[in-house]
Amino acid sequence: MAENTAVSGVPESVPALLARNVDEFGSKPAYREKEFGIWQTWSWAEAADEIEAIALGLLALGAERGDYVAIIGRNRPALYWSMVAAMKVGAIPVPLYQDAVAEEMAYVLEHSGARFAVCGDQEQVDKVIEVQETVHCIEHIIYQDARGLRKYDHTRLHALADVQAEGRAAHERLERELRSREAELTYDSTCVMLYTSGTTGKSKGVVLSNRNVIETAKNSSEFDHLRSSDEVLAYLPMAWVGDFIFSIGQAYWTGFCTNCPESPDTMLTDLREIGPTYFFAPPRVFETTLTTVMIRMEDAGKIKKRLFDKYMALAKRVGPDLLDGKPVGGMDRLQYWIGDKLIYGPLKNTLGLTRVRVGYTAGEAIGPEIFEFYRSLGINLKQLYGQTEATVFITQQPDGEVRADTVGVPSPGVEIKIGDNGEIYYRSPGTFVEYYKNADSTRDTKDPEGWVATGDAGFIEEATGHLRIIDRAKDVGKMADGRLFAPKYVENKLKFYPNILEAVVFGNDRDMCTAFINIDLAAVGNWAERNNIAYGSYQELAGHKQVMDTIQAHVEEVNRSVAEDPMLSGCQVHRFLVLHKELDADDGEMTRTRKVRRRIIEEKYADLIAALYDGSSSIYTETEVTYEDGRKGKISATLEIRDAKVVEPAGQAQVAAE
Repeated sequence: MAENTAVSGVPESVPALLARNVDEFGSKPAYREKEFGIWQTWSWAEAADEIEAIALGLLALGAERGDYVAIIGRNRPALYWSMVAAMKVGAIPVPLYQDAVAEEMAYVLEHSGARFAVCGDQEQVDKVIEVQETVHCIEHIIYQDARGLRKYDHTRLHALADVQAEGRAAHERLERELRSREAELTYDSTCVMLYTSGTTGKSKGVVLSNRNVIETAKNSSEFDHLRSSDEVLAYLPMAWVGDFIFSIGQAYWTGFCTNCPESPDTMLTDLREIGPTYFFAPPRVFETTLTTVMIRMEDAGKIKKRLFDKYMALAKRVGPDLLDGKPVGGMDRLQYWIGDKLIYGPLKNTLGLTRVRVGYTAGEAIGPEIFEFYRSLGINLKQLYGQTEATVFITQQPDGEVRADTVGVPSPGVEIKIGDNGEIYYRSPGTFVEYYKNADSTRDTKDPEGWVATGDAGFIEEATGHLRIIDRAKDVGKMADGRLFAPKYVENKLKFYPNILEAVVFGNDRDMCTAFINIDLAAVGNWAERNNIAYGSYQELAGHKQVMDTIQAHVEEVNRSVAEDPMLSGCQVHRFLVLHKELDADDGEMTRTRKVRRRIIEEKYADLIAALYDGSSSIYTETEVTYEDGRKGKISATLEIRDAKVVEPAGQAQVAAE
């Protein structure tokens, strides 16, 4: 057992948790990775040996206490090992988004002052080499996959396997130094630095301590009764705090196994093969999966489609109650059992979710219809609310208290309060230490008593203690007539439809709401092919009359739903257009975690917004785009603008009649 253990018996660092896991779970699986179609497994003892070799290799390369080590690539055991190895030598891992362009990567590397970069493959190595023209802090680049790198200058470029070999060879010489550095780690030592998604500006480096990570992992794992026999699929960006807490924090606290898919393209296949018991996905993944299901059902035969519709209607009515252990009639139970054999079971198996005991979604609000679809199948999907600065967890939904309209109760150890302006504040053991090199932002976000301003608006239900999120505090506003404006509420309802990939609603200080719509190319393209409708591009399909008619029907259906909520009925969409391009992170319109950058969109598409409000029926526009290879170009289009029917809220209609 490592020396740095708290008085309470809780290990005080992630490396200390690793040592504990070797003692307790030595031969049990810690990591799996699929490569060349074959799953490889490492036990906790084997993983610890790999991590030790990397740590010794870093020492041999001159890693010092307090150095920053950039980790760049897709989810792979070796990259997780590199993070823990960095911790062992007293350095601080800084995972980066693997799909970040060189400019974004340059900012993080320079801001953190990283001396080392551990890269997954040639693509990431090339980006680091490119930014070295302006960023001069990187001294050593380490790569895992050697393909394509044979003819590179290897003066400061090293294969990870070679670094490990050098570490093993220097074991006797460097072991004492390594043990000394491990022993120096405390609960308040920095564990990791993670950069925010940068929705409103430059990303900030969030410094998290061992205390933040371990206490949060402990509390959240106990809340959901996670155990060493659980399996998780690690496929989300390693730079995102959610992946870090699931694949490092909770994995090391509970001792469960982290499984890495072969590639993003094989993720769904690998998901089915692993059959995780603990699963997390942002709403976008659940939305995309549901879209795929609906597309398949549209292609299915009439009998299969009729059976699907019949049993899904039953599941929607009684499935969530069965999941929560609430009373359900005998006939409905029998029908649901039949539905499980015919529809729900095979569908869950196809999705790879058969064994899920605890499932979570977070990052953005999920549409209630999407959320209820998965729960109706018997999947224990829940919502949590969190952020990087909280080491993820602020609220969680207890079993038996899962609802689509709340994000649950405060996680263990978390306190929540609502400010006078409706903004949510919290403090917890997971509250971040500081923003790196940004004392002003730290003071603005965290007060001397440890309360953190989330930037989100919401309220706590008196009867249940559950937290309800309205929207981002900065996005919640008022219509010109004083009614509440909460765009995300409407956007989530729009995105329930498989045909709609993204929506951006406008209306603050205006007399009506309008919207941009992105169609889902997979769903709409499938419809076009089934109906023998030829199209040459996203833009051509987005402007097709029948597509516009379908989107208009969806908008008007959402308006009827929004009208039923007295508080938000003013958010109905009066006019809309379908954008000629998908909103893209490479164009700055979204973050790498797929959050809309509203201010940038408002500036970039000011001409389109003006047309939505001046009564125009169409608008010609030109837009700069970034291609996959980094080149810039322009696309032009004439976009149709349509009016949508709005519904007068029932309460107002009654008052008017009186």
